[in-house]
Amino acid sequence: MKALVYDYSIPKYLLSGLCSKIQRRKFHHLVSPLGLRNVPFTLPAPGWVAVKPLLCGVCGSDLGLLRGAESLLLEPYASLPAIIGHEIVGRVAQAAPEAGFAEGERVLIEPVLSCEPRGLAPCRYCARGEYNLCENFLDERLAPGSFLGFNRDVGGGMAEMTAAHPSRLLRVPEHVADEDAVLVDSMASVLAPILRHYPDDADTVVIYGAGVLGQHAVRLLRALGSKAKIVAVARHGVQADLAASGGADVVLRSPSRKQMAEAVGGKFVKTSLGGGNIEGGADIFFDCAGGSKAFQEGLLALRGRGTYVMVATTSEIKKADVSSLWFREITVTGSSSYATVPWRGATVRVYRMALDILSGGGYQTSGLLTHVFRLEEYRQAFQAAIDKRTSGSMKVAFDMR
Repeated sequence: MKALVYDYSIPKYLLSGLCSKIQRRKFHHLVSPLGLRNVPFTLPAPGWVAVKPLLCGVCGSDLGLLRGAESLLLEPYASLPAIIGHEIVGRVAQAAPEAGFAEGERVLIEPVLSCEPRGLAPCRYCARGEYNLCENFLDERLAPGSFLGFNRDVGGGMAEMTAAHPSRLLRVPEHVADEDAVLVDSMASVLAPILRHYPDDADTVVIYGAGVLGQHAVRLLRALGSKAKIVAVARHGVQADLAASGGADVVLRSPSRKQMAEAVGGKFVKTSLGGGNIEGGADIFFDCAGGSKAFQEGLLALRGRGTYVMVATTSEIKKADVSSLWFREITVTGSSSYATVPWRGATVRVYRMALDILSGGGYQTSGLLTHVFRLEEYRQAFQAAIDKRTSGSMKVAFDMR
């Protein structure tokens, strides 16, 4: 089968990182360890289900790998070579009767490779339904790795065939289009932190970054009934327009601190050096952009005892004045993928809830999936995903239909 395979090569990884620092908006395919090749397909373990991908979305973590910008400390939680891609909608190609799925059924694959897919008794986190924090991602019953798509034994969705443990499959309702279903993974990545840090109606919320994660954050808050004031920060015009149509009250384009202060109901305070501070501000700051600038602006935009939530994956914060962290007793927290979350007196599976919200009919998806490519066009696909300014991309996906 054809598949996009990422090889283990420290020199190429480092060279990709160097080239990406020089030309940030370019996919440097000539030095990348990624290539399209023919590889055999086998199920990783008995009882797994063979799935033919229909669409597979490109995630920011995929781009981080290609740009040589992933965390060096997280290397043990991936195993190479690996077929990449974990945002998958597909059809069951083969399944044993005990799996509970039939050939031809359309499914989503929740890609977390925790205790159950590994055939292990649940660790303390999995026993609580918090399998995104599984303690056995390094267990060798499968190759080490927390996610399908970053695992040597479990190939990802940028291929003509993949596999999934039955516990990680969800049926897609017939009325939900493939192009909408492929958005569920990115939705779930945002839904989890929103459910854990749901704002009061009187709160002011900043959604910093208006790529697909930021767009989902705006839409999910409104879909869940939040009446909080939403201030969205966008870089590009199309992002700003989509955030406004999705339900943001205020949309700022690369704002100054004075503009941010006004938007969040704070007061801009001049400083001789450092660009100024903000007194008062937002209650919750969802960082859907990642990076040092977002982290810095988040600390400054929050009121005393506000909450900063890192949604977008970030490997390094190179420079930030963290005085606001202790001076205002700010809570800083992260969010790792999805699992189950307490919500309004029940425990919900985040992936299922995202699919239910999407299939309910009121979730605005127009403009979110912007580009679709064949596997053979992977260079153009990743170029479009990396250079959003030129391409206008929001979510890019591969089409194996």
